[in-house]
Amino acid sequence: MNTTPCESSDGAQYIADSLKQLGVSHVFFMDAILRPTLVRMEEHGITRILAHSEKSAAYMADGYARVSNRVGVCMAQSVGAANLAAGLQDAYLHRAPLVAMTGRKEPMLRHRNAYQEVPHTPLFSSTTKDSMDVAEARELPHLLAQAFREATDGSPRPVHLDLNGLGGEIIEKGEVPNPTLPDASLGRLPEHRPLASPAMIKAAAERLAKAKRPVLVVGAGAIQVDAHDEITEMVEKLNIPIATSLGGRTIVPTTHPLHIGTVGTYSAPPGNRLVYEADLVIYVGCHAGDQPTNNYKVPAPGTPIIQIDLDGQEIGRNYPDTTAVWGCPRQAIADLTAASEQAAGWSDWAKHAAAVVADWRAELAALATADAAPITVERLCHEISQALPEDGILVADTGYSGIWTATMLELPLKGQSYLRAAGSLGWAFPAALGAQCGAPDRPVVCFSGDGAFYYHLSELETQRRWNLPVVTVINNNSGFGQGTPKVASFYEGREGGSPEEINRFGPTDFAAVARDFGVEGIRIEDPADLAPALARAIAARKPVLLDVVTDIHPRAPEAWEPPAA
Repeated sequence: MNTTPCESSDGAQYIADSLKQLGVSHVFFMDAILRPTLVRMEEHGITRILAHSEKSAAYMADGYARVSNRVGVCMAQSVGAANLAAGLQDAYLHRAPLVAMTGRKEPMLRHRNAYQEVPHTPLFSSTTKDSMDVAEARELPHLLAQAFREATDGSPRPVHLDLNGLGGEIIEKGEVPNPTLPDASLGRLPEHRPLASPAMIKAAAERLAKAKRPVLVVGAGAIQVDAHDEITEMVEKLNIPIATSLGGRTIVPTTHPLHIGTVGTYSAPPGNRLVYEADLVIYVGCHAGDQPTNNYKVPAPGTPIIQIDLDGQEIGRNYPDTTAVWGCPRQAIADLTAASEQAAGWSDWAKHAAAVVADWRAELAALATADAAPITVERLCHEISQALPEDGILVADTGYSGIWTATMLELPLKGQSYLRAAGSLGWAFPAALGAQCGAPDRPVVCFSGDGAFYYHLSELETQRRWNLPVVTVINNNSGFGQGTPKVASFYEGREGGSPEEINRFGPTDFAAVARDFGVEGIRIEDPADLAPALARAIAARKPVLLDVVTDIHPRAPEAWEPPAA
């Protein structure tokens, strides 16, 4: 479709035509919003996914955007706008490109106690890059294009369009004169990005050459620019160990000899220990917040830093002694590799790192194949690692789901992807459905605890309705396992009391719940049943839920802490 304007269009037709032009294949919404527009979308072949809550719609759009590198679109009417704003938090924190559209009541009803109406625009200020009011349909050619432009430029993040009318109907009915459609390239993350200057590359190479124990810490920004090959070439040519944030997992296979695991609060001991031992840390597309730095304790204070990022505002934000490389991480890593040579001693440093990782893996190997019942989560993670296909996508929730999958679940194949919640419990299941929409030919496996799954289990109906072949694995331990020891510690020295009231619930048979929704549900209590059930579920290419009964008391690997000062 070209961008040549016709004489005029109404707002509904313009929005539908624009989304088609921008390459949007799915929209995720909660009724009632832009109903005439949704009808026009059908004519363009755009799939309209009705969710059961606004947050679910936002999470689906987030999962869609992360796997496709296209803009995810979510929508809700005025009364649901507050819920939609809350649902954008994960996309904002992860930096995923979304455009969220809401309705609002017409101006004459403002400040007059209108039914269901609150000033919801301020609620979007903390979860979006920008929130723009669309008062008239004739503003659409400018503001719709601008929303997609801002969502994808620099650090991608959600953008909000607030449309006149409870469900945007005033905008839909309005006339759009000379309706020029947006440039199609605005619908996805840009292929061409600003390049780091030769002077920056030279300074980084000079600093790297002086290091004796360098390490890379790679984040989601490197995944977004598809720097997999460049990162692999660098670590292999220079023999530099590589750690990742959760968002950077799969930049190299997790079993790569130079991979030392995740780093930060959701990490196994080797990652933190080795990054702490490093005398130079190269951050690549990683914003070095409290999670990947273990609350700013790893790397060691005063460690020299090279930070490569597309967003100049992030460079040096948390570490003062930082050599800045501002530009596309993919190009910057390629140029830095070309400008560098392996230094004496780096090979010994890499061997030391590999030995630390190997020793830790050997300590836990028995748990990964344990035949205990209830099933060990280590065994569950091991079986998923074995079953996930080469092009598989693993979607993990936050809390213990993030820790277990970041530490005990290997992703050894080059084409695999890992999507994780950036903080919103319950995100994974709706996000997995969105990811399946964004990558319809790839197998998607969702890993969720029972506490997280309760949030949005109603989307089982959405999964069945659209026959989305996600395999959902529930780590069902009848409670919030991560906080169990902490809650128990608060009861020490007290007589009686019921700590279970704080973080225990269930038991629930989620397999039976799934079957009631029309999704195949399988209850697994014997570890011997895990492998065949996973294999059949993934191969079936239909909605399946595996309800795996585990014990709440075993602990996930704990992050290594530096010695006390």
